[in-house]
Amino acid sequence: MARILCVDDELPVVTLKCAILERAGHTATAAISARDAVEKLRNNDYDAVVTDWLLGDADGRVVVEEARNKSNGAMPGVVVTAFIDFAYRAPEPLADLYLEKPVDPEELIVIVNELLKKREPSFPVPG
Repeated sequence: MARILCVDDELPVVTLKCAILERAGHTATAAISARDAVEKLRNNDYDAVVTDWLLGDADGRVVVEEARNKSNGAMPGVVVTAFIDFAYRAPEPLADLYLEKPVDPEELIVIVNELLKKREPSFPVPG
């Protein structure tokens, strides 16, 4: 299915998000900081990004902006946050969707799948 970058500065949380998405048939890669995520985005191709809002070294905006820049705005971004009101009041929309913590695993799968269906692949699929 899709290649998804999961970002959270808490290792057990990012590991769980990756496992949930892999159970749904996706390939999930973990990043434990904004810097780690940006490096992975620059060196690999992904179809979507799921990131925490508050990361130890930056916020989720850095990750989503890098993903959007690399894909000419096509890569879906989901931001997971405990500060849902703050996220929706941002002057410019950062992500396609915000999910409030704690995230229901089935909801995460449904949302990621729906966002992936709404767009064309940003990278050619070898075949």
